[in-house]
Amino acid sequence: MRTNTSRQSIAAVRNLGILAHVDAGKTTVTERMLFLAGAIHKRGEVHDGTTVTDFDAQERERGITIFAAAVACQWNTHRLTVIDTPGHVDFSDEVERSLRVLDGAVAVFDAVAGVEPQSESVWRRADRYGVPRIAFVNKMDRAGADFEAAVRSIRARLHPAALAVQLPIGAEDGFTGVVDLLGMRALVWTAGTLTAGPIPAELAERARQLRRELEEAVAERHSGALEELYARPQLTRAATAASVIDSARTDAGSARVGAGSPADLRGESGADDSRFDRHAVVGGGSGQPETAAALSDTTLATALRELTLSGEVVPVLCGAAYRDIGVEPLLDAIVDFLPSPLDRPPARGEWECGEPGDCVIAPDPAQRLVALVFKVQGVGSARRTFLRVYAGTLRKGDVVLDVLGNRSERIGRILRVQADRHTEIEQAVAGDIVAVIGPKSARAGATLCPPEAQVLLEPPAVTEPVVSVAVEAKASADVERLTTALTRLVDEDPSLVVRTDPESGQTLLSGLGELHLEVAVEKIRRERGIAVTVGRPQVAYRESVVRGVAGLRYRHAKQSGGPGQFADIVLDVEPLDPAADFEFESTVTGGRVPPEYVRAVEAGCRDALASGPLGGHPVIGLRVRLTDGATHPVDSSERAFRIAARQAVREALQGSALQLLEPTVELTVTAPEDDIGAVLGDLAARRGRVTESAVHGGTAVVTAIAPLAEIFGYATRLRSRTHGRGAFATRPLGYAPAPAS
Repeated sequence: MRTNTSRQSIAAVRNLGILAHVDAGKTTVTERMLFLAGAIHKRGEVHDGTTVTDFDAQERERGITIFAAAVACQWNTHRLTVIDTPGHVDFSDEVERSLRVLDGAVAVFDAVAGVEPQSESVWRRADRYGVPRIAFVNKMDRAGADFEAAVRSIRARLHPAALAVQLPIGAEDGFTGVVDLLGMRALVWTAGTLTAGPIPAELAERARQLRRELEEAVAERHSGALEELYARPQLTRAATAASVIDSARTDAGSARVGAGSPADLRGESGADDSRFDRHAVVGGGSGQPETAAALSDTTLATALRELTLSGEVVPVLCGAAYRDIGVEPLLDAIVDFLPSPLDRPPARGEWECGEPGDCVIAPDPAQRLVALVFKVQGVGSARRTFLRVYAGTLRKGDVVLDVLGNRSERIGRILRVQADRHTEIEQAVAGDIVAVIGPKSARAGATLCPPEAQVLLEPPAVTEPVVSVAVEAKASADVERLTTALTRLVDEDPSLVVRTDPESGQTLLSGLGELHLEVAVEKIRRERGIAVTVGRPQVAYRESVVRGVAGLRYRHAKQSGGPGQFADIVLDVEPLDPAADFEFESTVTGGRVPPEYVRAVEAGCRDALASGPLGGHPVIGLRVRLTDGATHPVDSSERAFRIAARQAVREALQGSALQLLEPTVELTVTAPEDDIGAVLGDLAARRGRVTESAVHGGTAVVTAIAPLAEIFGYATRLRSRTHGRGAFATRPLGYAPAPAS
């Protein structure tokens, strides 16, 4: 009975992220969700710096989300943990680490701009982790808002089966609500209060058409819905069709509708059986269905949920979060269509204590503990470690093993986090996302488990830095403090890298962009009180082979008394696409080079590629093939073969034709049509190559590919060229050959 109750509790959990391009309204959407769910009692605003999730001083000053923030709330019988993620490309690794532990996501789009560069970037990251999504087209009250155009852009650039489940009522300043195509009713907001009623006459035919299109799209992809479609071609729904809405929430005499899912949608959530018919009308109307339908409400909603969980479709809703329009149905859709931990495939890990095979990790509180750290946050002298519990139960006072760092950690406190506030709890169970106090060294990507059952989960990917600056303490007395501050900074953000330049002796801080480094340095100044000087940003170049060499033989033989060193290898070195990293393969037959020596050869190759002959930059876009070799019965060792491979690859690079590669970005510039000539001229001067341009209502949108090094300081130049009305966004594309100059 205890296990069943736990499963019911886990089925009522939704762990989701809010994803979007910068300024699409993610934080406002999150704020309204928390307010409607009763987690906060006053709406905060981004422009006032009063939102719950943008609690850092830099976030409030800049008006953007920089750090992923977790908040929790209750919607009907479901517990939601929401992570508001950054929208700026420089902080995309915060999104990556969050997606690694989430079960679902809401992708927010601007109703005017549709899919923007970072929208596409975060969407692809969610694809990589197989995270089911729903889409919310926000800012429907903006001038130029176009819901259907936004849906078309989602279909064209992100997902071909983006299915609208709502129809907007009104547009721009006249946007007042939506038609719910699942319940065929109108939801209208007046002064923040939601009422449900009949569909306006002028939208009835369009709503019927969209409902039919929705049914057909679902039936095409779902066998159960397809069977009902053919079994009931002329059947009219009863007015009492099973509902997907649980109850009507009444506040101060006004009907405010909040919905969940019927029992067959909720699995084992144990939700209240009382239901609110999607055809029922609050505040007037006949309560009769608007149109006959081939699919019942229950079949359509169930099929839509299953298709969303599988990733085959993406339901699309719309609203204007700033004006409190459309957020309640969004919360309902999160419950209805996004997965609980039980709906996701079990996590898989690798046993680290000798047990054979992969470890399948079911979300069961009764199993052995497995948790993954996805974020570390310094708070004064304390350290908060954010983690997702995949299996088992984590209790205050437990001693766990950090498998990645091979270190035992004690859990001092467990916190249910509300951005920068928290509530202490006694334990966290499978499916929970919490913060803990106590671990001293566990970093993002660390797996925590009992010492007797060591499991290693795949950590989130870390993006390689592309920009570096030299940092130096102004006062000699602060040198050691700066070193400590940089170490802590890298501990909190793995996408930052600190190294010492071997030629100049300078300390270099590397990150994903100018803003990323600017925020990091400012954090040192504010939190540590250290005065720092910062050098000009430098991009991270790479080297690549244009023409390789074949059949390069290298023999390493050393004898200096006692056991010697001997390794004999033959390598082919050939170029790959510059977008590739490094590939190694062995075609040696007959055991001429034992497997352990083959691994040593690969390690030696990687050693050599860390610094190329052109300028000491890492070498990428290269394949090395081990074709032959020889060993000595006494003097051969892994060390000897590693040295041989390192020297052989260095020799091969010296004899190859090489090219320098520079990082490039896709640049999307929005500017007044009158200023487009100045914008294009400036892009050309920055070695930008225009790939697409369009004009919409006096506003020009230009997409170009440009070297990252040429974009430094572009914001100031663009503002001056467009009289302060231009804006741009970037996304990394990889590396391309740099000009000889």
